[in-house]
Amino acid sequence: MSVSTERKNQRQDLAWAIAVGGILAVSFAALLIFAWEFAATLFLIFSGVLLGVALTAMTNLLKKVMPGPHAVRLLVICLLLATMMAGIFTLGGSTIAQQATALSGTIKSQIVNLKTFLESYGFDASYLDLNTISPTSPRTSTTPATTPALPNMQHNLPSAGALASGGGAIVSQTLKLILGTVGAVGNFFIVLFLGLAFAAQPGVYRKGLIAMSPRAIRPQIETVIDRIGSTLERWLIAQMITMTVVFVVTWLGLLVVGIPGAFILGVQAGLLTFIPTVGALLGGLIIVLASISSGWVAIGSAFVLLLGVHALESYILTPIIQREAIDIPPATLFAFQILLGVVFGVWGLALALPVMAVVKVILVYLREDRPKPIEA
Repeated sequence: MSVSTERKNQRQDLAWAIAVGGILAVSFAALLIFAWEFAATLFLIFSGVLLGVALTAMTNLLKKVMPGPHAVRLLVICLLLATMMAGIFTLGGSTIAQQATALSGTIKSQIVNLKTFLESYGFDASYLDLNTISPTSPRTSTTPATTPALPNMQHNLPSAGALASGGGAIVSQTLKLILGTVGAVGNFFIVLFLGLAFAAQPGVYRKGLIAMSPRAIRPQIETVIDRIGSTLERWLIAQMITMTVVFVVTWLGLLVVGIPGAFILGVQAGLLTFIPTVGALLGGLIIVLASISSGWVAIGSAFVLLLGVHALESYILTPIIQREAIDIPPATLFAFQILLGVVFGVWGLALALPVMAVVKVILVYLREDRPKPIEA
């Protein structure tokens, strides 16, 4: 091969490498922009995938005692979950509603007391205002009672512009409430549908993801997908056990202490356990606020109970159950939570741990030393 031909080939290889690098850079930038613009939709889909993984994990556990078709076991799991939810709402629906109303009133009154306490020491607590008085609200008049009311009536009646503005505000708030409710219900059914679809035919979606990848790396993609699925299954089963234990212990403990709304406080503590670190802090704050009205003994008892539940979760349940599923240092997890929470809001905060689990599986696989193919 001549020198000119070799240089020509080198230039072609360099041009090809630059072109491929440019295409990859542009594709990665486009992927980041897409993820940023449609983050809520991607998190919604990821929630559906998590539900599908959870249903699949429970279906696989049921296989140990109930052999048979996958669809039949999935149907049994769905019926059991639906029956359990219906029983909770049927037997405890009124209790939950009453306790939720009482708890809301208690927390609001404690916030008002906190605002008064801060203002008495010169702190600005206007951000704690729960009821803002509008400029057009009626005020106490100092006019003597003997003053005729009829001549002043025209000054007390709102103008047509004020009526139109108030009506527009009411319609706007009503539309926001309706759209928010419809959006929440719609998101719930989207996650439910995706979860059932993924759980009904997990093999089909697994094969589809593998088929969409380049043929040269399909074995590696298959290994990564299987590891991600196994990790998420173990973590979700461990998380459901942890949430159930936290709910039962918190509920019974608050019931013994005598704090009102023990059941709903236990429910919120169990649900917030799904969000590591931040969820426990938020649940503890709500319980402390709810116990203030019962006196200092109740506050101290509730605080001791929270310490006990935290110790149970952090030093017994997590090391025994969670560490077998996913082992992520608490500081790393908290930093990742804060990052996703600031960037993506509630979705990022709630799903930080499973997202980090997926990232960890991929990074661990890329770091592994795999034997190189033997060249002939």
